[in-house]
Amino acid sequence: MRREELESLKEEIFRLKEEKNAIILAHNYQREEVQDIADFIGDSLELSRTAATKPCDVIVFCGVHFMAESASILSPQKTVLLPEIDATCPMADMIEVRSTRKVWKTFPGYDTQPSFVFPHEYTLMDMKNQYPEAPVVSYVNTTADVKAESYICCTSANVVQVIESLDVDTVICVPDRNLSMWAQKHTKKKIITWDGFCHVHDRITIKDVIKARSLHPNALFMAHPECRIEVLEAADHVTSTSGMLRYAKASSAKEFIVGTETGLIHRLKKENPDKVFYPLRKDMICPNMKKTTLKSVLNALKKMEFVIKVPEQIRVPAKEALDRMLKIK
Repeated sequence: MRREELESLKEEIFRLKEEKNAIILAHNYQREEVQDIADFIGDSLELSRTAATKPCDVIVFCGVHFMAESASILSPQKTVLLPEIDATCPMADMIEVRSTRKVWKTFPGYDTQPSFVFPHEYTLMDMKNQYPEAPVVSYVNTTADVKAESYICCTSANVVQVIESLDVDTVICVPDRNLSMWAQKHTKKKIITWDGFCHVHDRITIKDVIKARSLHPNALFMAHPECRIEVLEAADHVTSTSGMLRYAKASSAKEFIVGTETGLIHRLKKENPDKVFYPLRKDMICPNMKKTTLKSVLNALKKMEFVIKVPEQIRVPAKEALDRMLKIK
C-alpha cells in the first residue's frame, strides 16, 4: 500500500471514528498498522473492560468473534462492530454447549492424551452431566454461550487463582487442555478438561525451544500458557501477553525469545526500543487475527457492520461468570 493511500485511509478512519463517537480496540496479535491506529491495545478481556468505562457509542473490536462478544456482554448499551465477520477463534469453536463442531480436526493434536481430558465427541453438557458437582471454569477464549453455562471465567494469567478460589475438589476447565495442564501443575484440585487447543501455540515443540536457545543463547524465553506443558517447563517465564509486556519491560535482559503469536513483537519493540525480540517460530501466526485490515476498519465504520450483539438470556449469565472472576482479589 502506497504511503499516500495509507495516510488517506487513516484520516478517513479517524474522521468517522469521531463522527460516530467510536473507539477502536486492537488485540495484541493484530497487524502492525491496525495496532497503530487503535485507541487501546491489549488482551481481549482487558480491552472489553476498558471499553466499558469509556463514554463512546460504538466499539470497533479488531480481534476475533468471541472478543467482540465479550465487549457486548460488558457494554450491552453500545454498538459493537467486528470488522471481519469471518475472524473466529478455532479453539473457541472446538467446544459447544450441546453440539460439537469439527474445526478441531483441521489441526494436529497430541500423540497421547492425559486421562483427565474429555475427548472431542463430548459436549459441555456431557461434561456437566458426568460431573454435576464440579463447577465449570471457562477460559475467556470461549463463546458467549459457553460462558453462560459456566460458573466462573478465567484468563491465562489467573486460571490457578480462580481454581483455588473454589471450595471444591474437582473442577471442569474448558476449552484449552494446555492451559488446564499448566494449572494442574499448580493446584491439588482435580481438573477435568476439554480436548481443545490453540493451533498457533500447540504447534511448538521442545525441539523448537532447543533450537531457539541455541540461536539466541543470551535471550530469556517467555512462553504463553496455551503452549504444551513440556514447552512451558522449559521457559524462563510463563505468562499472558500482557504479562510478557510487563516482564520484558522490568527485566534487565536485552534479548527475549517470544513464545506466542508474532503480532505481540510489534508492541514489545515499540515499548522496549533498546531490546531485541525473537519469535520462537516465525510461523506462529494466527490467520484469523490477521484478517482485519485498515480497509476492514474503515468499512466497519462506514457501513456500521458487522454488529455483534449477545442476546440477554445469554449475556446475563455470561456476565455473572465474568463478574465472579473479577471479584477474586
